[in-house]
Amino acid sequence: MAEGLTHLNAKGEAQIVDIGNKPVSRRRAVAQARLVGKPETIAIIMGGGLKKGDALAVARIAGIMAAKKTSELIPLCHPIALTKVSVEIAEFAEDALLVVATAETTGQTGVEMEALVAASTAALTLYDMAKAIDRAMVISDICLMEKSGGKSGDFVRA
Repeated sequence: MAEGLTHLNAKGEAQIVDIGNKPVSRRRAVAQARLVGKPETIAIIMGGGLKKGDALAVARIAGIMAAKKTSELIPLCHPIALTKVSVEIAEFAEDALLVVATAETTGQTGVEMEALVAASTAALTLYDMAKAIDRAMVISDICLMEKSGGKSGDFVRA
């Protein structure tokens, strides 16, 4: 196995990690994504003025649904019984929204990917709902902000 890469076996082939002997612990991850667009686009999204409907509500639901489907999207992720998923969307600047997704479980593996998939999907949903008025929007800064639980311990982005 390549040093530190748990998704590779001794031959360097992809594998799903055996978590059977890992202890159960409370696990939490928070991820973000940023959507940058024209100030008027951000104002319309935040004000609920899109013809497609309430973009914030749809994006929150899309993010939650995506977190639940992470193992179907990311090949080597375990299916996880999530105990909580939340997606918050706030104005970050006059031309940007910040999507923050939190995923939690009590289990044998972490929920970083679930949080990342939730934040990404919510941002993509916002783009989809507003693209008719602003195709130049950019989704960026998709990253893990923090995680807790498990053998590797806590992480907080500086």
